[in-house]
Amino acid sequence: MKLRHTAILFLLISALCPLQALADSKWKHDIYVAHDGSADYKTITEALDGIRAYMDYNVTVHIANGVYKEKIVIPSWLKNVTFIGESADSTVITFDHHANIDNMGTFRTYTVKVEACDATFKNLTIENNAPQLGQAVALHTEGDKLRFINCRFLGNQDTIFTGGKNCRLYFADCYIEGTTDFIFGPATAYFKNCDILSKRNSYITAASTPADVKFGYIFDSCKLRATPDATKVYLGRPWRPYAHTVFINCEMDSHIRPEGWHNWNNADNERTARYGEYKSKGPGAGGKRVNWAMNVSDEDAAECLDITKVFTLTSSWNPVE
Repeated sequence: MKLRHTAILFLLISALCPLQALADSKWKHDIYVAHDGSADYKTITEALDGIRAYMDYNVTVHIANGVYKEKIVIPSWLKNVTFIGESADSTVITFDHHANIDNMGTFRTYTVKVEACDATFKNLTIENNAPQLGQAVALHTEGDKLRFINCRFLGNQDTIFTGGKNCRLYFADCYIEGTTDFIFGPATAYFKNCDILSKRNSYITAASTPADVKFGYIFDSCKLRATPDATKVYLGRPWRPYAHTVFINCEMDSHIRPEGWHNWNNADNERTARYGEYKSKGPGAGGKRVNWAMNVSDEDAAECLDITKVFTLTSSWNPVE
């Protein structure tokens, strides 16, 4: 009797296996998106539904050139995903929300919000093209271990929000533009060889690094430029006490103010802000900086340039491996 029951169970499992195989076949390692309908999906939002939750394998989403007007949330249950555009200039994700639409506030204005961890973005433009009527975020991150390679971030006020204490972000060979506080937030973010364009007399960064986190924003070998309208720009101001921002081996045009840094009209910030430079060059590097800025030593700079050390927070991570 027991053998008979076992045989029946085996037959049932065998009958179900083809159905399971069919169900699993819809989960692909490579997904293709084209707005003209010639690929697996027409929108990036639709493509996200084709990625299995909490998968332990890598998925690549290939995005054809085109303008994708979408407000996208990449959810926390996705990981190990790479989004690759056909070309950085011509693969454009755009939306136009700003903070004054229906009292939306800053943090709901994003074009792309990344809640997922272990994600990579390459050869894409992420844009918030709202009129200059308030905060308008292009990229909003909350996930950990995110990489952005050869991407463009277009906007005005608050272009990139780097959210999440102990979250780690790596930007390499990216173009970032904005007006006021256009790189801001609490995450630890490393910018390598990035082109940063100021469009108005204002502030580039507004870090809110927690007091117990050693590294906030590190700019390594970046170029700071400006439009003709921007002639007096600060490197940063502390959104919260203990903000940490360091520029190392960066080229600065003449739009950078001699003082370099601003205290956000709060004298207490001068006691806690961790702001400094190392071997800045260019016409914007020669000013007399505020007396409360850090003196970055050779040893300090070497530590900031050690990516593995910068990104060893809750765990180790090397984004360039």
